[in-house]
Amino acid sequence: MYKIVATLALALLAGGTLSGCAGTSTSTASQAPVQVKAVYHINTDVNTVPAVLNNIRNHMNADPKAKIVVVTHGPGINFLLQDAKDAKGNEFSGTVSDLASKGIEFRVCNNTLTARNINPDRLLMETKIVPSGVAEVARLQAEEGYVYLKP
Repeated sequence: MYKIVATLALALLAGGTLSGCAGTSTSTASQAPVQVKAVYHINTDVNTVPAVLNNIRNHMNADPKAKIVVVTHGPGINFLLQDAKDAKGNEFSGTVSDLASKGIEFRVCNNTLTARNINPDRLLMETKIVPSGVAEVARLQAEEGYVYLKP
């Protein structure tokens, strides 16, 4: 045991790495930067959405390589319906289209569409329907390593 510890200590003092040994790691300086993946969760009505979309725009300005997915359910889907407007009368379609062109994805809960009897044809073309909004948020976090943001 002493020889193993001594060998490890000498290798570390020499600045070397021990790949393949449990409990050792290589320098993070040589590793590629991690791409930030964020899921923005929207389940509130259109009055809160302009601020959320502004947060997303700011996020992309600060980190253009970030992977951002917006998941909506309940009243949160309303801004993704054709002709939806904010309290000032501004349509969301232009902003959604602009963000989608930058790689932001917009996902809509099918459970909400069904419960509210909304025809999927009413959704903006930039959207994707997922079976369940809350399940999609959980899946992105658990399976794909997304961080959760609820602005």
